[in-house]
Amino acid sequence: MNLDQLDRDIISELQSDFPISAEPYAIVAQRLGIDVDALLERVGALIDSGTIRRMGVSIDSRKMGFSSTLAAVRVADDRVEYTCEVIDSYPEITHSYLRDDEFNIWFTVIAVDKPRILEVLEELRVKLEVGADDVLDLPVQQLFKLDARFKPKKSD
Repeated sequence: MNLDQLDRDIISELQSDFPISAEPYAIVAQRLGIDVDALLERVGALIDSGTIRRMGVSIDSRKMGFSSTLAAVRVADDRVEYTCEVIDSYPEITHSYLRDDEFNIWFTVIAVDKPRILEVLEELRVKLEVGADDVLDLPVQQLFKLDARFKPKKSD
């Protein structure tokens, strides 16, 4: 998709200072000097083209008193699909991804406390019928938070 300047402005506006309001898109449209319907049409096109892959809130779970960890599991290639289904069945698991590594499925766990994280990991271990050394719990030692804002590439 070739992005014009308005598309770039929309992407920038959506990533910064998104209004908390009953009608946030009306406020964004006003900031951009366009009609709300035109904004929604453009946002829809950006989503449809894959330029915008996700829109949603990002909550700092630590500030809400939750605990989190990065985890990984080592399973045979023929058990990957089943393992992903089991992992994805837990509401505490925010996302997972495959890696070309000995530990081939990685995921994050966010729970009310560390004991619940350990409980989830143990439940997974039992359901997946793997040993304790096949599940990694990699809690944060030092947090580095990046403020990633993406700039669309300029069209040639």
